[in-house]
Amino acid sequence: MTQNLADHLVAAHFPRRDGALQVGGLDLAALAEAHGTPLFVYDAGIMRARYRALSRALEGFASVDYSVKANPRPEIVRVFREEGAGAEIASGAEFRAALAAGVPPERILFAGPGKSDGDIEATVAGGIGEIHLENREEMARVAAAAARAGRVAPVAIRVNPSAAAQGGAMRMGGKASPFGFDEEALDAAVDAVTAEPRLKLSGLHLFAGTQGLSAPTLLAQWAHGLELAARIAARSGRPLATIDLGGGLGIPYFAGEEPLDLDALRDGLPPLRERLRADPLLTEARVVLEPGRYLVGEAGLYVVRVRAVKPSRGSRFVIADGGMHHHLAASGNLGQIVKRDFPVAAVVEGEGAERSPAALVGPLCTPLDTLARAAPLPELAAGDLVAVLQSGAYGLTASPTGFLGHPLPAEVLVEDGRAVRIGPTA
Repeated sequence: MTQNLADHLVAAHFPRRDGALQVGGLDLAALAEAHGTPLFVYDAGIMRARYRALSRALEGFASVDYSVKANPRPEIVRVFREEGAGAEIASGAEFRAALAAGVPPERILFAGPGKSDGDIEATVAGGIGEIHLENREEMARVAAAAARAGRVAPVAIRVNPSAAAQGGAMRMGGKASPFGFDEEALDAAVDAVTAEPRLKLSGLHLFAGTQGLSAPTLLAQWAHGLELAARIAARSGRPLATIDLGGGLGIPYFAGEEPLDLDALRDGLPPLRERLRADPLLTEARVVLEPGRYLVGEAGLYVVRVRAVKPSRGSRFVIADGGMHHHLAASGNLGQIVKRDFPVAAVVEGEGAERSPAALVGPLCTPLDTLARAAPLPELAAGDLVAVLQSGAYGLTASPTGFLGHPLPAEVLVEDGRAVRIGPTA
């Protein structure tokens, strides 16, 4: 990738017209004028293209559902539902968002290590497709809820895999974890579920890591997941209906990162398909991947307006009206150990404009409110606009929006040359 990441993303998704970034054929500066700043803008066309490309790569092996936690706006969930996706949720609120988007309850999967009694009751009574069990206490609570509802609840066992299956920028398996049953305790978990008459063991859930950009690592995780599925099916003596191999597909955020190679994924699938065909207890199972970030991350921009540009001891600070209270991930405070800059671009920039490093900071009274530390930006002044790219996932709803009482940003969805305000007061 010879361009810097921001320039590459702009050329691929938001090409300039007369120097101004375009989103789905609309002028981004005009959108900022119409809706105010700070502003999140999402391009549905990019979402659909990402979904279709991934579905083609996985054809004949797995279907693609959407992980609602990445961006739970019902209008965004609806984009993926229209493409054929089901939904993976982590709360009752996300269950309601998926239903509001038109996802049938039987196409919804519910994961999370500390589900509330109210959320369990609502999803069981609502006919959810599958609840992913994470511990023994939850197993008992789901069975009790099913008994009260006069139902048999379809469940999957979430497995905390061995170290052989770990990978990704944030590893969620291969170590002590609150997520799922340890792989070495899997047989006992299977026996406990199959002994409970109000539970129907229908699947496996494996999630080994997130922000994965390596096709070989993902393929190895999926292969491990199929072996665990075969083990569950053999132990229970029943065919599985669902094999949820998790999400974890990443996007490049930082210099030096390369996008996930879908061709390499496609080329590595034949042995996995053969493994499914070889086991009569797995041949009818629906294999599911449920990414979120991969589908929606590149489709989003966070747009802020410059309030001041301040030189200080040899550094340039661009002080904007938005910051970490809306976009914690971009500030490097959402679990990142090493803080690195998201791709950032001036919304309007002349061709060949000289750039120099600048820190993009927000309005909050904390040094943590830094969206970029050394972003290559042109000369800017109060009133200019700056966009933080790769902002479609884990943006507003993953941020401390109540901190210091600043107002919420608008959210706009663009499709077919039209912009529709979807939040927060739409």
